[in-house]
Amino acid sequence: MPAHAALAARTRGTVRIVGAGLLGSSIGHALRARGVDVALDDTSPSQLRLAIDYGAGRAPREEDDPSLIVVAVPPDVTADVIQRELARFPSAVVTDVASVKLEPLRTLRARGVDLAKYIGSHPLAGRERGGAISARADIFVGRPWVVCRDGETAAADLALVEGLALDVGAMPLEMTPEDHDRAVALVSHVPQLVASLLAGRFVEAPDGSLSLAGQGVRDTTRIAASAPELWVQILGANAAPVVDVLDALAADLSAVAAALREPEAPGSRRAVADTIRRGNDGVERLPGKHGQNRRFEQVVVMVDDTPGQLGRLFGELGDLEVNVEDLRLEHSPGAQFGLAEISVVPSAVRRAVDGLQSRGWKIASTTND
Repeated sequence: MPAHAALAARTRGTVRIVGAGLLGSSIGHALRARGVDVALDDTSPSQLRLAIDYGAGRAPREEDDPSLIVVAVPPDVTADVIQRELARFPSAVVTDVASVKLEPLRTLRARGVDLAKYIGSHPLAGRERGGAISARADIFVGRPWVVCRDGETAAADLALVEGLALDVGAMPLEMTPEDHDRAVALVSHVPQLVASLLAGRFVEAPDGSLSLAGQGVRDTTRIAASAPELWVQILGANAAPVVDVLDALAADLSAVAAALREPEAPGSRRAVADTIRRGNDGVERLPGKHGQNRRFEQVVVMVDDTPGQLGRLFGELGDLEVNVEDLRLEHSPGAQFGLAEISVVPSAVRRAVDGLQSRGWKIASTTND
């Protein structure tokens, strides 16, 4: 059971979740862990049964009178489902978790729908794999959950949506739909395209080239495994902000390419160095674990490729009272060992290194090397 499940739920009454895929089912799991009554619905009977079997909620009933409705359906039908749920349950607050906020809002306004009980929202969480089978109660923990209120939003209704975010472990923050869509274009939608474009270069690459791939390229292209059908909808609904970022990125790429065409020309090396340094500066601005600005140091430990070694490493770090803030594993094909890159607070680096070495572990590197 998640650690936050021990707290009393802010969410009261029945929560109806329309869409039993990854996000809808994950919300269901997180709320049920707090004892909230969750009614699931989905246009796919098999998807609905699977989500129920996994414990994300129960089947809907005719007598259901939800206090909150969460619409978790594909972007191309989000506005339709919001409109239907508002009409069917006029006393309920309706929110959605679509990754684009302005397009469905414009559609609903154009239709003349009364939006007094609608509050758009978006949890910045997910996985490469979708569906109820991939749902987890903890995917929202420490992640931002954007809430798009307006001047007519009732305080009690806003509290319901923010309470939902808090109940699943997320951090609610308010943004306008316009600001939200520009933000996700930069930090989510364009990174998806960049990862896909880079991974697309692998399709016709020689096998020998791909055999050299290490953790860096795997990290860079991890999200390229996402579903094309979903991303066609997301990118189409947020096209203008995405194009703005792509145009700026294309200009940056052209400048680097021009410098590398004549690497000995005056200013070329500086142009490349400035590009790398600007990337350093940008990475430094990214929030750390659970949205904190706290920075961590990395200790890279060599781990033999035998059963139980990783568990032993974590056990001994626990004995040393070193908390692992993050972990990344790298294991090259054919190698008899892997590398565990462990992120710890700076004050724990020396304790971790000295303690592990005294126990026979080999330290490959630390951040300060």
